[in-house]
Amino acid sequence: METKKKELGAEHPSTLETMHNLASTYRNQGRWKEAEELGLQVMETKKVLGAEHPDTLVTMHSLASTYWSQGRWKEAEELGLQVMETIKKVLGAEHPSTLASMHNLALTYWSQGRWKEAEELELQVMETEKKVLGAEHPSTLATMHNLASTYRGQGRWKEAEELGLQVMETRKKVLGAEHPSTLASMHNLASTYRSQGRWKEAEELGLQVMETKKKVLGAEHPDTLMTMHNLALTYWSQGRWKEAEELGLQVMETRKKVLGAEHPGMLMTMHILALTYWSQGRWKEAEELQVQLMETRKKVLGAEHPHTLMTMHDLAFTFKSQSRDHEAISLIENCFQLRKQVLGSQHPRTRLSQKILSKWADRQHKILN
Repeated sequence: METKKKELGAEHPSTLETMHNLASTYRNQGRWKEAEELGLQVMETKKVLGAEHPDTLVTMHSLASTYWSQGRWKEAEELGLQVMETIKKVLGAEHPSTLASMHNLALTYWSQGRWKEAEELELQVMETEKKVLGAEHPSTLATMHNLASTYRGQGRWKEAEELGLQVMETRKKVLGAEHPSTLASMHNLASTYRSQGRWKEAEELGLQVMETKKKVLGAEHPDTLMTMHNLALTYWSQGRWKEAEELGLQVMETRKKVLGAEHPGMLMTMHILALTYWSQGRWKEAEELQVQLMETRKKVLGAEHPHTLMTMHDLAFTFKSQSRDHEAISLIENCFQLRKQVLGSQHPRTRLSQKILSKWADRQHKILN
């Protein structure tokens, strides 16, 4: 890049291409700020080519990915929609770049808990990619991987597992057992096992993925930390709270250093750590962390985001455990109403909140009467 700037100039297409690639390299290392700064610089310079030039659109697409990686989903969505519509108009509905932009937009919907919008877009992209690129193309597999996550987000475990296994086996064959995309599939499948209460399978697969990611990506890479986070959750699910706490604290401190105190990944680790305190009867520590987490999630993700509602649900239990029944019932009722609005009345989490609310309210009524 430096040589090209000197020999060709800062605005030469070849210089800009190298800058774009360097921004992608930063993003793949989880160095979001550097990726964003360089991406913005490239995008502004490329605008001299025109807003609809393919090179400009590729840079905008990458910048939207960088926003997404930082949990800045509204900015990612706005830029992603703009890119998708323009690429569709310029290159056509079946062009790989159009499909990539649709894939990214679906991921942004998924991150906001907008499962139905994500599913509809992913199914559309998957069918087109199979036709245009083939069933084993990395882009097709990436869409199938995301669709499996969307099924899991809706509590459709069997569909998530079947699709996840198919993606994992194909990626092993096409990309190799240690490729980051293969490891992402294994990570996803471990999450699906955990969601069904199949702890041993989740743990075994999680440990395998964690060790391989440490070797391939490094101990502080965001993907490695995500796998460690999920493994801590698997320990917690089995009642192995000391192991969950130790691993959770390690992940939280590293995420704070690497990603920042308000990154969604950092907040997920705080969530697990608070649950671990709660499970050990350490109510005050759990409450302090949950209150902090809920306020930060409201600010970063929004008051109705599924992760914010998850924290409300957990905080209600912490109040209940301290015999603060009125606060607990009020919070779980609020959580139920918001979950019904955001996730739908039949979502497993909505039904759980409804069941708990009914149980607590009945008990309170009996006490008062």
